[in-house]
Amino acid sequence: MRTVVVLAAGADPPVAVSLPADATVIAADGGADLARDLGLDVDLVVGDLDSVSAETLARIERVERHAVAKDATDLDLALSAASRFEPDRILVVGGAGGRLDHLLGGLLLLAADSFAGVRVDAQIGVAAVHVIRGERTLIGEPGELISLLAVHGPASGVVTEGLVYPLRGEALEPGSTRGISNVFAACEARVALEAGVLLAVRPTGSATAGS
Repeated sequence: MRTVVVLAAGADPPVAVSLPADATVIAADGGADLARDLGLDVDLVVGDLDSVSAETLARIERVERHAVAKDATDLDLALSAASRFEPDRILVVGGAGGRLDHLLGGLLLLAADSFAGVRVDAQIGVAAVHVIRGERTLIGEPGELISLLAVHGPASGVVTEGLVYPLRGEALEPGSTRGISNVFAACEARVALEAGVLLAVRPTGSATAGS
């Protein structure tokens, strides 16, 4: 599976990640400093470069600079750059703190139609986020929390297996708390839906360990 990793800046970043050895690494502006802290080599930096340190930037050969006055966030631009590599999977790694509007916008961006043909996961601080279209099997720990949130419209025909509180062909609406605080009953959980898109949020999960 060809993976492109997108690193995003933010407070409370993951302290360690496990990435495929052959993954392409793209940094969204200050995400390059996160790469340095994690000991990762960056293949490309994308953004307006207003938050990455000059010392870090000097070490990176490929830089895609955008104007400060722009219509997309640095993360949006970095994800678009990741798509140009035609990956099977995009993994976003970033911090959970910082501006709430950026965090919310970034989570909604993960489930955008632009990336419908790619498997998308994220490690946001200590939390894992998985985009689910059609069907996915997630690896977790028995007793681990997982929440299913419909975004960009209703999710219909939602079926789960391996969760303590099963869904049996139900609909989840955007803004509903129906899918909040479910629990892994086993080490695997299957989530399928007939239409729509879900964000599966695991507050203490890992998106970098093959799930």
